[in-house]
Amino acid sequence: MANGKIGVTTENIFPIIKKFLYSDHEIFLRELVSNAIDATQKLKTLSSFGDFKGELGEMNVKVTVDKEAGTLTISDHGIGMDADDVNKYINQIAFSGAEEFLAKYKDTANSIIGHFGLGFYSAFMVSKKVVIKSLSYKEGAKAVEWSCDGSPEYEMKEIDKESRGTDVILYIDDDNKEFLEQDRIDNLLKKYCRFLPVPVISGKIKEWKDGKYVDTEKDNVVNSSEPLWTKKPSELTDADYLKFYHELMPGNEDPMFWIHLNVDYPFTLTGILYFPKIRNNFDVQKNRIQLYCNQVYVTDQVEGVVPEFMTLMQGVIDSPDIPLNVSRSYLQADQQVKKISSYISKKVAEKLAKMFNDNRKEFEEKWPDIKIFIEYGMLTDEKFYESAKNFFLLEDVNDTDYTLEEYRKLVEAAQTDKDGNIIYLYATDKTAQYTYIKGAEDKGYNVLLMDDQLAPHIIGLLEQKLDKTRFVRVDSDIPERLIVKTDTKDAGLTPLQTDIMSTLFRSQIPAIEKTTFIVSFAALKEEDAPATVTQNEFMRRMKEMAAMQPGGGFYGEMPDSYELIINTNQPAVKKIVELATSSLESQVAPLRSDIEILNNEINAARKEATDQKKELPDLSEKENKVAEERKKEEDIVSRYASEQPVVKQIIDLALLQSNLLQGESLNAFIKRSISLLKD
Repeated sequence: MANGKIGVTTENIFPIIKKFLYSDHEIFLRELVSNAIDATQKLKTLSSFGDFKGELGEMNVKVTVDKEAGTLTISDHGIGMDADDVNKYINQIAFSGAEEFLAKYKDTANSIIGHFGLGFYSAFMVSKKVVIKSLSYKEGAKAVEWSCDGSPEYEMKEIDKESRGTDVILYIDDDNKEFLEQDRIDNLLKKYCRFLPVPVISGKIKEWKDGKYVDTEKDNVVNSSEPLWTKKPSELTDADYLKFYHELMPGNEDPMFWIHLNVDYPFTLTGILYFPKIRNNFDVQKNRIQLYCNQVYVTDQVEGVVPEFMTLMQGVIDSPDIPLNVSRSYLQADQQVKKISSYISKKVAEKLAKMFNDNRKEFEEKWPDIKIFIEYGMLTDEKFYESAKNFFLLEDVNDTDYTLEEYRKLVEAAQTDKDGNIIYLYATDKTAQYTYIKGAEDKGYNVLLMDDQLAPHIIGLLEQKLDKTRFVRVDSDIPERLIVKTDTKDAGLTPLQTDIMSTLFRSQIPAIEKTTFIVSFAALKEEDAPATVTQNEFMRRMKEMAAMQPGGGFYGEMPDSYELIINTNQPAVKKIVELATSSLESQVAPLRSDIEILNNEINAARKEATDQKKELPDLSEKENKVAEERKKEEDIVSRYASEQPVVKQIIDLALLQSNLLQGESLNAFIKRSISLLKD
């Protein structure tokens, strides 16, 4: 028998292990099973080199729960240890046996998992006592038992043990009794060990008998020791890939396509990434990429580890260059992981480019499903954008797809404004914006459809990236002003008529909550609509962007702002102008004259005070008088307008076209329409 102290630099090592080594106590099972796999793989390697000439026998790892004894045992038939090995690899914390073994057998021992030598001690996170019973493969070796109660003190003695290998027996402490439940252990093994390269056995397969589940004689193997990503793509069929996908993501639709990763320089990386169907609802489930290290599960918290847009993908990535004992912050800071991340992003871009170049028609058919993924990548990864801009597609309202270069060539001649900007017109709803789309197409313009949730962000990105390019929504102005090529025509109204008509139409616009209107005039074609409602492009975009942010911000609180554009060449409007002028000019003109005189006096007084640096005189009486005169004018015009059903009809038609006429106002419009039909 031998007693001693574990070779550590502080007696507080076990509290540190319990609290800080791993973020989740359940990781202990992964570490201990991984060690058992290592021991098994080492013996296979020694046998292949002729350094072990005995029979390998059953090469598996067993996990045994004994609830009555309060123990959890991990057993292997691997390389085993003698007393010297225990002193070297257990009693000296952080001296990794795997590191030494790799140095000797580096060319073939590529399935050895451990790197840091601390994995075994994770057992003390859940145990009040740990016992190791081991028999080395070496000829003439004596079996040894090592035990420790979680202090630096240990006890070691020779024992009788018939079979080669190691049993690690954990006496589970009172705070962690969950790890004595078979279902809990089975679930953890499926989570962390389902793809380990050696069979992992946990209990027996159960069958339903006499109204309950009972154990059979058949071992329950929880893992697939040859997962799909370890095989060569040339050996696999589409059916193999789809079967594996549904094992990973049960219940999901078939993926659209996949990428099989296989690289051995400048790092080692294998894996399979699948593109799920996302469409336009952006109902994305992240954390569907599982990270493995030599087939040992590491994490599915991959945000910040892989490019953000790749969190929309699903599948597995396996690399011995991904540290096994990690936190997410560690992974994010690891330079090798960053190289892996960049490589994967590059491979994804190459796959998409190849799909586009090899079969564009098929790529276009998949576009609705992969569009958001590609947009997300372009928005969040500059290098991905540089690749994706060559296969990113713009779709017009007639369901025709164009690359960015193709579309620029298509519209450059017809849709360049007087300042040399190419205007990309777009709609977000083909049905609701049909009239606006038709008006633009009648002028020979092409209209894009940009109706997904990332469209506002993509528009902003493309405006930054594409030279002299602006995106304008098709309902942001009348067709004649969407792409300004010359100075606009005068509306043909006198200043007095402009004042009267502005008040006349503004006074009859129904009240809409959190919505404001301005009235303007344009000399359009006689056959065009008498009035059109448009929404300012800049303000609408700001509100849409704000709506995506928590709280909405400054722009989110602002009311919706619309412009009611009156067509002064339309016959019905011409008639309204003539009648209103003849009916109101005699009443309004004197008021306008008084207002103009008062305003001139107010402005002159302010200018004099500024020029002579004098105190501004009290102008409140004149300002109040202006307000009174304006109120009189508005009352006169509003009373007149309220008696003109055609004015209201013109306004409501414009609101109806823009989906702004609802509720009581819509009901009034219908009744008025019926009444006008009787006249």
